[in-house]
Amino acid sequence: MNERFETYSPVETEAFGEKMGREAKAGQVYCLSGDLGVGKTVFTKGFAKGLEVTEYVTSPTFAIVNEYEGRLPLYHYDVYRISCEEEMEDTGYEDYFYGEGVCLVEWAELVKDLIPQDAIWITVEKDYTKDDDYRLITIRQEG
Repeated sequence: MNERFETYSPVETEAFGEKMGREAKAGQVYCLSGDLGVGKTVFTKGFAKGLEVTEYVTSPTFAIVNEYEGRLPLYHYDVYRISCEEEMEDTGYEDYFYGEGVCLVEWAELVKDLIPQDAIWITVEKDYTKDDDYRLITIRQEG
C-alpha cells in the first residue's frame, strides 16, 4: 500500500488524522515522520480524537511515551531524543508495540530495526512552493 493525500489547513490535517484513528485496530503501530514543525502533533491530536481520547494530547518529547485512554489505548512515542536503539529497552517498547493498544511513533526512522514489519508509515511534508498550510501526507505499509 502506498497512498498520498493533500491537506490545505491544520483543520484538514487534524481531520485526516481523526479518520485514521477511527480506522485503527488493536495492535497496530503507526510510524510518523516529518521535519520539525510540519504538523505531526496536529495529525496526532486528530488521530487521538478518532480513538475517542478525551485528554489533551501533547508531544511526548521529554517523556518519550504518553499513554491515553480511548476506544483503544493510545501509546504516543516521540523517539527524537533516543540516541540508540538500546535506550528503547528502558521504555518497555515491546509491551506497547505488541500489546492491545495502538502505537503512534514519531521519528520512528531513528529506531527502524525495532519497528514491526507490518507497521504503517505516515510521512507529513510541507511543499514550500505552495501555501504555508499545505501538507502532503504519504501512507505506506510494507509488511
